Amino acid sequence: MRRSGSDRAGGLSRRRFLQTAGAAAAGAGLLLAGCGSDSPAGDRALSSKASAANPGSKPNVLFIVIDDLNDWVGCLGGHPQAKTPNIDRLARSGTLFTRAYCAAPACLPSRAATMTGVAPYRSGCYANSPTQTWQDILLPKAVPLPAHLRAGGYETAGAGKIYHHYQNHPASWDDFWPSKNLQFPPTHVPAKEYQPAFDRKPRPKNWYMDFNWGPLDKRVEETGDWMSMKFVSQKLQEKRDKPFFLACGIYRPHVPWFVPRKYFEMFPLDKIQLPPKKADDYDDIPKGAPRSGPCVYYKVLDANGYHKQAVQAYLASIAYVDDLVGRLLKNLEASGHADNTIVVFSSDHGWHFGEKLTYRKFTLWEEACRVPLIVSLPKSMRGAWRRGASCSAAVNLLDLYPTLVELCGVGPPRQRLDGRSLAPLLKNPAAPWEHGSITSHGFKNDSLRTERWRYTRYANGGEELYDHDADPYEWTNLADKPAYAEVLAALRKRLPRDHTPMVKTKPFDYRAHSKKYHKEFREKKLMERIKRD
Repeated sequence: MRRSGSDRAGGLSRRRFLQTAGAAAAGAGLLLAGCGSDSPAGDRALSSKASAANPGSKPNVLFIVIDDLNDWVGCLGGHPQAKTPNIDRLARSGTLFTRAYCAAPACLPSRAATMTGVAPYRSGCYANSPTQTWQDILLPKAVPLPAHLRAGGYETAGAGKIYHHYQNHPASWDDFWPSKNLQFPPTHVPAKEYQPAFDRKPRPKNWYMDFNWGPLDKRVEETGDWMSMKFVSQKLQEKRDKPFFLACGIYRPHVPWFVPRKYFEMFPLDKIQLPPKKADDYDDIPKGAPRSGPCVYYKVLDANGYHKQAVQAYLASIAYVDDLVGRLLKNLEASGHADNTIVVFSSDHGWHFGEKLTYRKFTLWEEACRVPLIVSLPKSMRGAWRRGASCSAAVNLLDLYPTLVELCGVGPPRQRLDGRSLAPLLKNPAAPWEHGSITSHGFKNDSLRTERWRYTRYANGGEELYDHDADPYEWTNLADKPAYAEVLAALRKRLPRDHTPMVKTKPFDYRAHSKKYHKEFREKKLMERIKRD
């Protein structure tokens, strides 16, 4: 029997949370219930004609990737209090994929898969581990997307976190800030009195030291993510005789949630709404799942009464990110390149906030796997003006590589790509799409997402099945219910049959690389490359 939405341990009821979140999404002016477009041109083919300002040119690409951003954006309705007017505006100008998922719910394997187009189950790159250096696993067999576009005649540049920490790929870039080895500058830390009290107590074993938050008494222009955005904005203004691929990686809302105070003040603590959760949510979770009960972060926050503070800090970080995205898009418009520039906006994976009684990512449940994904085509590629298209097909970040290869006309790379071009859905958001989306978390741990179902199988044979039409919070595992045997059998056939075991590489010394490259940052005065307004 399906559990009632009012059967919860705290926060909003399932029904009310969805109603309020849905109202927020509707306020963003998007079609979220299914595939469609608010323009009759929704099913027209993409035009190949170049803009008048760039006759005969290939399209440019502005690639914006956020870290740890789940579906808490207005246009997706993940949280009713999220304030993301700039991201919502971008969604109204392009195609919003309402069921987009990562290839892996962890930074390193997700980014490696997205940027090479090779799925974790085929590469053996599964984890944020010192013995999982993505270059040693995937190169030289695979060519990363920026390097492939560079070889195809594109000028490539970027700033911020595109690949994993200190594992940038110098051959991908003509230019990068702070450098081709260092992806972001040192960050500011708020005063101790503004950080949660648990930060001053002995932490439990395996506690991630950056799980922290607090307001900064700094101007936005002093923050590292602003500097990354500013550098990419500067590159937009440069004159060039090649098409460009510019990547802007924004580190927030990855922990620590340290952003200027004004963003915290946008979300009064006494008004914060918590996501729904169930005290007995693990009763039907099989052995083999990454969680068998509440995680240590949930326990500590619960014991200290910090759930609302954490949600406030995350919402504040998202509002900060939205501000930067808005500034970057405004600078694109001012550059004169907007009419021939594809804009891609995505995150590397999602994040839990008490759902399944857990925090962070590293699971195969909806909150960790779902990501925002927007592809906005310029005027030069549209048969007619289209705005506000929304597509409910289940797609994956792996699909971005083949999509951009097709749209940019550079030909396929040497590696086999595991994603599929989204071009048919950009032409017609209601086009047939029977592929589904696979997310992997470790060897032989796979989750398939279709428009209706999430089916997960773990390495030990444990299974989960959720009907998202009836159970969007995945509270009722149907895998052992006889009535769903046929559904289960059909979904089992769609999981990968062959898996590459986790590949171990030479240990990567993050501390040594950090010390080395931050020394380079200081000695080469890389901050001086950022022009002040």
